[in-house]
Order: sequence, then C-alpha cells, then structure tokens
Amino acid sequence: MVENGLMMQYFEWDLPNDGQLWNNLKDDAKHLKELGVTAVWLPPAYKGTSQDDVGYGIYDLFDLGEFDQKGTVRTKYGTKEEYIQAIKALHEQGLSVYADVVLNHKAGADAKERFMAYEVNPDNRQEKLTEPYEIEGWTRFNFEGRGDTYSKFKWNWRHFSGTDFNAENDKEAIYMIQGLEKGWSDDDTVDNEYGNYDYLMFADIDYENEEVVQEVLNWADWYIEETGVDGFRLDAIKHINYHFVKNLVKSVREKDRPDFFVVGEYWKSDYETIADYLEETDFSLDLFDVSLHYN
Repeated sequence: MVENGLMMQYFEWDLPNDGQLWNNLKDDAKHLKELGVTAVWLPPAYKGTSQDDVGYGIYDLFDLGEFDQKGTVRTKYGTKEEYIQAIKALHEQGLSVYADVVLNHKAGADAKERFMAYEVNPDNRQEKLTEPYEIEGWTRFNFEGRGDTYSKFKWNWRHFSGTDFNAENDKEAIYMIQGLEKGWSDDDTVDNEYGNYDYLMFADIDYENEEVVQEVLNWADWYIEETGVDGFRLDAIKHINYHFVKNLVKSVREKDRPDFFVVGEYWKSDYETIADYLEETDFSLDLFDVSLHYN
C-alpha cells in the first residue's frame, strides 16, 4: 500500500508520431523515481486505426506493436518489445505501471457486413426514428496481419450493439443493431445522458454477448501476463454495462492478483452519480474525481 502516491499521466494528445515514447520512458524511469512519482499511467499500447492514432480508435487489442496491420508494425509510441522494456525499467525503480484500457468500442474494421438496424434519436437513444432496415456497416475484424496468434476470435456485427455509419449511402447516424437479445445496455447499467449513453462512437461492443465477455476477459488475463502491468485505467466506463466492469475487476483479481489496481474514467461532474457507481460496483475500483476537476 502506497500512502500519498503520485500517479503521472505519461502522455498527452499531441505527442509526435515518432515511435519514441516507450524508449523515452525507459530512459526517464530513474528521473521519475527521483521526482517522487510512484506510478505511471501509460497511453493505449495496442494497434489503432493508423500509426498516428493516439490509442482510442481501437483496432486490435492483441497487437501491441508487433504485427503489420493498419499500415504499420509499431504504434504511435513504439513497438511491443520497447513497451515491455519500458515497463521493466519502471519496475526496477519501484514504480507501478497502469495501462490505459479501452473496451467500449472498436474501429478500423477490415470489411463491411449487411445487417438490420434502426436509426435512433441522437438526443434520446431509446427513441427509434425508423423501422429496422438493412444497412452496410464496418463491423468485420479479421486481423489478417496477426492471424490467430494469441486469439482466434474474429469480430462481426453480432458482437456489436450499434454503429454510426451506413456505407451503402454514406449516411452518418446512430444505428442500433437489430437482433436476438440485442439493443443498448439496460438504462440503469450505463449513464442516462441522451436517454441511454451506451453508444459513444465507432462499433459499440455488446457486453450482453457471452462470446464477447469471455474474449475480453481472456484478453485482460493475457495482457497482464504478457506485459506485467500493475493496474488498469479503464476508459469511458459510463458507456459500458457496469455489470461487465465489475466482472472484469473480479476476474482479474481472482487470478492471484488481489492488489491489482483499477481506476475508471466515469466522466461526469455530478458527485452523486459517481458515488452511486462506486456502490453499484461494490467499491471494487477507484474513479477519477471529475467533480473536483470541474470545481
């Protein structure tokens, strides 16, 4: 237990796309220790929509800068090997390392698929503006550069609850995908802004799908073992079914990691909402103090 710990966010949005962040971090580890930093929060380390992606346009969670995908092997920040070496350097200085984990959506799909969907009101996502009709969406993820390494799972439209683009007519809208037991997460499990804030962007991951849940839990276990990180910073959790978030934290800690640290980004300034979320998740994770940010 670290008392009065200091976590540093070791990145910002406009870093140059030079692939040097992991190398710079490795060289900076001793300096960070001398400054009194006790933990370092690193940006998303997996392959995004392009080499210039800051890390939140998630393409392949299993590609940490190892495979030739989306026109690049390295990410904006470097290669997998450089990432792991940076983590080791921080650990040698006694610093904890927290990975930025983006599980709300996927982007940069490899192929289009046809499926039925409704257009919904952007200001009230539970209000359907149309009857269901067939659209063409970017929802097929084949990971041809990685193949079946680490995971054989391939994503398709059945693994998502919504998308924002119909390639058939280039129309941008919020589409709720129609299907058996499909739809947004229950209103009481996500933020209630816009009626139901399950949908945020890109292809929205459906955590009512058991295949999806198992794949993401398997990925989390793989990621921790592969990299040695000490904690997760969970992105955009107000858009994710809180039952899954609670299940994720439990699953990670049950595997001989009782002290694995998890902090969530529930970006809402209303204190009661933040307090209610902590209670609903049995105080199993911390949350950033967004209310203080806006004070």
